[in-house]
Amino acid sequence: MLKRFLKNEDGATAIEYGLIAALIGVAIITAVSLVGDGLNGVFGAVSTKLNGATP
Repeated sequence: MLKRFLKNEDGATAIEYGLIAALIGVAIITAVSLVGDGLNGVFGAVSTKLNGATP
């Protein structure tokens, strides 16, 4: 019974899948953050140009 318990790798596989999912989550959050900052700058520039335009 003890040998079978020590050879069981189901828990290790679940932990590996959990780590992969966590890394994918971090990558998605980072990408969304970078795109959000870039879009914020673009909309700020457009807003500034529109406010400076004469009617």
